[in-house]
Amino acid sequence: MQLHVTIDLPTDVHGAALLLADPAYVHAKVRATGAVEQQVDVTGDATAAFTVTTRRALPTEQIPAHLRAFVGDRIDVRQVEAWEAPAPDGSRAGTVVVEIAGAPVRLTGRTTLSVVGPDASQVVYDGEVRAAVPLFGGAVEEAAGSAVRAALLEEQAVAARWLAGDRADGAGTARG
Repeated sequence: MQLHVTIDLPTDVHGAALLLADPAYVHAKVRATGAVEQQVDVTGDATAAFTVTTRRALPTEQIPAHLRAFVGDRIDVRQVEAWEAPAPDGSRAGTVVVEIAGAPVRLTGRTTLSVVGPDASQVVYDGEVRAAVPLFGGAVEEAAGSAVRAALLEEQAVAARWLAGDRADGAGTARG
C-alpha cells in the first residue's frame, strides 16, 4: 500500500530542521501519538546530516479487533528518519523506515523538507507499507498505514503548537 503524507510547518526550512532534530520536540510528538512508553535518540545536528530514531509502545485501539491477534494489546513501533545535509536553499531529503516489532509490517520510503515560503516549509513522506501476512496482508497494510498516517498528521498539530511557543510535554508541564 502506498502512503503519502504532507505536513505543513509554519517556519522556514532552517527552523524546521532545528525542530525535527530537537529531542524535546521529538519526545512531545511521540507522546501525542498515545505512546505509553518511548525512547528518542537524535544523532548529528540540524546544520548537517542527522538521524532521529524513536521507539514507542502504543495501545492497539486503532487496529481493527479482528486484526489484533497479529499484534496483541500493544504494538512496539520503531521509526528511523535519516536526513541528509541541507541543499543550498536549506531543503533536504532523507529516508524513513517504520517497523512494528512482532508484526510482519514495515514502511519504507523517502522524506523531503522543502521551502514553501519565507516562513513556511513542508515535510513530505512517500513510502510503501508492506505486510507479510497470508490472506490478511492487505487489511493489515491498510490498518498499519492508517495508524502511521494518523501519527504523522498529529505531528503537524504538535509542530504548530510547539512553534507557537506551547511546549507542553503532554503531562501538563511546559518545556522551553
